[in-house]
Amino acid sequence: MSSELRISPRERLVLTTIIESYIATGEPVASQTVARQFADKDGMSSATIRNVMAALSEAGLLDQPHTSAGRIPTAKAFRFFVEQLSGATRQLPLTQERRDQIDDSFIGVSSSQRFLERTSHVLALISSGVGVALASSTEVHALEHIHFTRLTAGRVLAVVVTKAGLVMDRILMLDRDLTHVELEASARFLNENFHGWSIDLIRTELTRRMEQERNEYDRLMGSVNELCRKGALDADGGLQMIFVEGVANLLASELDRERLRLMMAALEAKQRMVELLNAYVDAHQHTVRVVVGLEEAIPGMQNLVLIGSPARLGENNFGTVAVIGPTRIQYQETINAVSYIAQLSDKIFQPPQ
Repeated sequence: MSSELRISPRERLVLTTIIESYIATGEPVASQTVARQFADKDGMSSATIRNVMAALSEAGLLDQPHTSAGRIPTAKAFRFFVEQLSGATRQLPLTQERRDQIDDSFIGVSSSQRFLERTSHVLALISSGVGVALASSTEVHALEHIHFTRLTAGRVLAVVVTKAGLVMDRILMLDRDLTHVELEASARFLNENFHGWSIDLIRTELTRRMEQERNEYDRLMGSVNELCRKGALDADGGLQMIFVEGVANLLASELDRERLRLMMAALEAKQRMVELLNAYVDAHQHTVRVVVGLEEAIPGMQNLVLIGSPARLGENNFGTVAVIGPTRIQYQETINAVSYIAQLSDKIFQPPQ
């Protein structure tokens, strides 16, 4: 953006003032408001400011919702503003009070599921936007423990606990009855041989072993295969674990009923949210990503911005922590909060030395 956008220092000053005023009030900014900010400083009269605002409008950086109203920044302007924040030599850090608030919120958190759940809540609270936290599919569906309980003849309850703390349970209808002893042996075999494996890999490996191992394990492998064939290790719809909180925070900022309906539908479609985060936040970048103009990916997300960062949830597992909010969000504080929580995950899930 900065390599393509050429504006003068004076235009940059006026644009920044308009953006900061719009973020603070949510109202279109009139030239008189900008003039009062400068009060004849910097050699700019009201007429000069009007001319600068006209030039910024022609450059696609300001929009005028109504003929008599002031101007509002466009998505292009907010992208420019974010770049200026990122390149600033002095960035305002989180206050000690805010850091303490975040630290206190994560006391006692040790599982990935609890961390992500708490993250979505804290980010929604801090940003007044939507807090989102996502676990990678590897983390969600890595086996921690499996247990089988015989209910009646041919009916078995399978309970799978993943490394992320997700609990999946389902009732299996078997073609042949398995005894308590066979169920315990099957669970023990899976827990001892496949702890920490992704469920997809477990299924692949079991198929391979069934084809290769024709020895004393035949009966055991037959029991395991029957349980898995009936869905014991089916991932729930293939969805990643995602926590979303604070959608109601956006209601006050949206006046258009149809836009509000589309936005709510987009935010409630969690699979679309997973796709959005996976598309924009790279686990290998280790930096906060700010994306203005989410309607390009999901039409219902017009006038929304994504601020997200990868977070380490264990030695080889990553998640994403993010805020989705209006373009007039408090960028610096939200970027800092997302970054701080991402770094906090490193401390919480740091492997023992």
